[in-house]
Amino acid sequence: MIPEDEVLELLRSWEAGDPRALADLMPLVCDDLYRIARSLLRREADGHLLEPGALVSEIYLRFHALRSARWESRAHFYNSIVWLMRQILTDHARTANRMKRGRGVHHLPLETAADQAASGEPRALQDALLDLRRIDPQRFKILALRSVVGLTAEATAAACGVSLSTVKRDWREARVWLQRALTGGP
Repeated sequence: MIPEDEVLELLRSWEAGDPRALADLMPLVCDDLYRIARSLLRREADGHLLEPGALVSEIYLRFHALRSARWESRAHFYNSIVWLMRQILTDHARTANRMKRGRGVHHLPLETAADQAASGEPRALQDALLDLRRIDPQRFKILALRSVVGLTAEATAAACGVSLSTVKRDWREARVWLQRALTGGP
């Protein structure tokens, strides 16, 4: 068992800005993370597609957004990990149910899809995101944390050090801005 002092020292170093601290911490807690992931996945319904390794990898990615957390103890760290894993499993189940029922699927005629691919639309998206990052870094960060990392609004607010209402407003406005940038709207 890893001494609590060592875990807390690494967490606090990482929270203070030392990027090596997280890299040093993860190998120490990796076995525990896999054990927790296996335990939570055993409780999931049959047919669940996530593996313990994928869940631990997702934790590592999402954990970067929690730098602003104030760690009280090793137990606080592990409780946060369990909470994050449950959030990931919940999000995964919601997405699977939504896709199972056909929601969120956009039907494009083959000709339209070919035209969009030829027009370089992915490049337009990349350019629009770079513009948003330059114009409004906070909204870009919120968009990235919500869309790419998959954090909840509450976790995003904690990660950014802003209120939940600010996250909801900036999330909505960033999506509107992005849609307008891609469609050439006002």
